[in-house]
Parts: sequence; structure tokens; C-alpha cells
Amino acid sequence: MSVASGGARSAPRAARALDVAEYFAPQRTPAKELPDPDPLVRNLTIGVMEVLAGVREVDQLARWLGEDAFRALVARANLSARARSARGVPAARPVHRILSTRHSTPADGVVEAVAIVAGPRRTRAIAVRLEGWDGRWRATSLALL
Repeated sequence: MSVASGGARSAPRAARALDVAEYFAPQRTPAKELPDPDPLVRNLTIGVMEVLAGVREVDQLARWLGEDAFRALVARANLSARARSARGVPAARPVHRILSTRHSTPADGVVEAVAIVAGPRRTRAIAVRLEGWDGRWRATSLALL
């Protein structure tokens, strides 16, 4: 039986390779299979504030950040480091308090959250979008206001 006549190998090689790649690609996870997102929002907020203060490396948060969120945090950390350097201020552990957190669920396996953080000089908000991938939450978007 020939391949052209619809024999045993009817699926093209490229299609089979695509199926294999999809199988091993990150998989969406429904909310019912994920833990409560609030502890991650709080811990991620603290981690982000420590990165901006220069006392934590961005790479330590990479496990919980998607590629876009990681890049955004690296850019903000670099700006913060330059600002500290220009002012002659050394990196120091921040004295921040999380005043509140709020989150909503716009879709299954997606959480959009905001944390209000009070610091020694200003109060700021950190917005994060968490998506369920491979059985855990990952921050796919991060905004510092």
C-alpha cells in the first residue's frame, strides 16, 4: 500500500511533528486544579519590591514570571538601579507594607490582581495577571504604578 493512496502513513510528517510539539508545549490549567492565588500575589509583590530596591535578583522570580512580565521587571529593575546610582543611595531592604490585595477572575484559569503597597516615601500599586500553566500560576503581565 502506498503512502499516496492513504495507507498506514496518511498523516504528513509535519503534522505529526506539530502534534508532538503541542503535546510538550505548556498546557493551560483550569482554576479548579490550581491553588489559591492570593499567597502568590502577596509573595510576588514583596519580591518585586525587593528587586526594585536592589536586594533581590530578578532571576529569583523567573519561575513565577512569563517572558513579558520578566522583561518588564528587568527593565524596571535597571531603571531603579540607575536612579539609586545617580543619587548615591545603596541598595537596602525596603520597608514596605501591603495595604490590600484584590483579584478578579475574568476567565477560567486567569486571575487579575492588584496589590497596594505603602513604602517609606510613596504608595504604589502593582498589577499582575496570573494564568494557570502546567499546574501552577505564572504571572504573564506585570505593571508597576
